[in-house]
Amino acid sequence: MDSSVRPRMERVYVKVNSDFDSTGYMQPCKITWSDGRTFTIDQVRDFRPATSLYGLHGDCYTVVIHGIEKHLFFERLEQTFGGRFGRWFVLAAPEQT
Repeated sequence: MDSSVRPRMERVYVKVNSDFDSTGYMQPCKITWSDGRTFTIDQVRDFRPATSLYGLHGDCYTVVIHGIEKHLFFERLEQTFGGRFGRWFVLAAPEQT
């Protein structure tokens, strides 16, 4: 298999616990997978519109979990209440069966 070909990634929606500061900034603190595994976010290194990295709608948080940098996305649901609602996801390779 050609190592230059990136595997197809899919959205995996996750539960995220977040804190909000007095300015309204949302900072993710903990990720919980559907199977119950929970991971504490040690650090948020960056925050930017996801369009700048992946062409996706919403926001991209660069986070550190157990010393490993990952991207966590907040997908804004524009159709509901002016985009004030959304959901969190990560990009992951489909599981091999």
